[in-house]
Amino acid sequence: MEHVTRHHRADRPRSTGARAAAATGLLAAAAGVLAWTAPGGPAPAGKALVTGGPSASLYRSVAGTAADAPGWTGSLLALATEGTLVVLGLLLMWHGWTALRRREALPLAGVLLTGAATVAAYAVSEVLKTFVDEERPCRALRGVDTVDPCPPPGDWSFPSNHSTLAAALAAGLALLRPKSAALVLPLGVLACVLRVAVGAHYPHDVLAGAVLGAAVAAAARLLLLPLALRPVSRFLKNSRFPGNRGGGHARLVGDDRGRGPVVHPQTGQDRADVRLDGAFHHMQPPGDLPVGQPGPQMDQHLPFPGGQGGHPFPGGGAPAGGGPGAGRREMGDHPGGDRR
Repeated sequence: MEHVTRHHRADRPRSTGARAAAATGLLAAAAGVLAWTAPGGPAPAGKALVTGGPSASLYRSVAGTAADAPGWTGSLLALATEGTLVVLGLLLMWHGWTALRRREALPLAGVLLTGAATVAAYAVSEVLKTFVDEERPCRALRGVDTVDPCPPPGDWSFPSNHSTLAAALAAGLALLRPKSAALVLPLGVLACVLRVAVGAHYPHDVLAGAVLGAAVAAAARLLLLPLALRPVSRFLKNSRFPGNRGGGHARLVGDDRGRGPVVHPQTGQDRADVRLDGAFHHMQPPGDLPVGQPGPQMDQHLPFPGGQGGHPFPGGGAPAGGGPGAGRREMGDHPGGDRR
């Protein structure tokens, strides 16, 4: 778990107070953007109508251009507006699977927090919709054709749920794997732009949703990552997930006659300086054992794979090519001794 502790310390600010202050600042800034982008007072019918201003003008330009494109272009845009969310979701699942398989607590905790924050941000956006009651631009504005059919009445526009989900996933993935930011952040932006292109939202709707999703994802990581890391580490420690390859499991390592380290030495690499990389008492067999056969225990000798001839143990043992142990090399856990 040394690598987990090192990354964890590098990932966090110096104190819990600093985390809380940063998260509070993010959420306050997001609340300010939501208040600024929300439409004005409701119309007499109880619906907020946006029929003018920069957002409505930009919507007319983008949605009108997309609607005037060839039919296959509109179909592609409609498919892409959902596909971006699918790709971001699959990337998050892939990171989670990789972290689980490798027993990496910090990335797995980050994946779980990103998923929970995405759901929480979506719930907040749904609540905001019922308070603002902004009519969809495809009904509020006249003379604008759209790629997608207009949603039914009562399906409000502010903020954009798709943008909230995309931004939360993209921000969470970028914080989880900073090197992936060049891929996931443009995908998140594309998801937001496509919601305007297909005619479902005003630009200020997608801006509000993106700010909401990204702020909730980042604040959740800042506040909850130290709390989530402990139960996730405990789960990984106690689990017996068959695909795990990391953690404290021992591996056979040699130098293959000075040509470099060799993991899991094979036949033909005789006379390698073989040792155990990791705690021997944590070693697990590579596959399922027959019923009734115990796993490796402390001080138990293990045969080398491949049945190579070998040298005797220090302090006694059968020589290569003779004795009851001929034809194989064995290894035991000799405290303080040479594990060969």
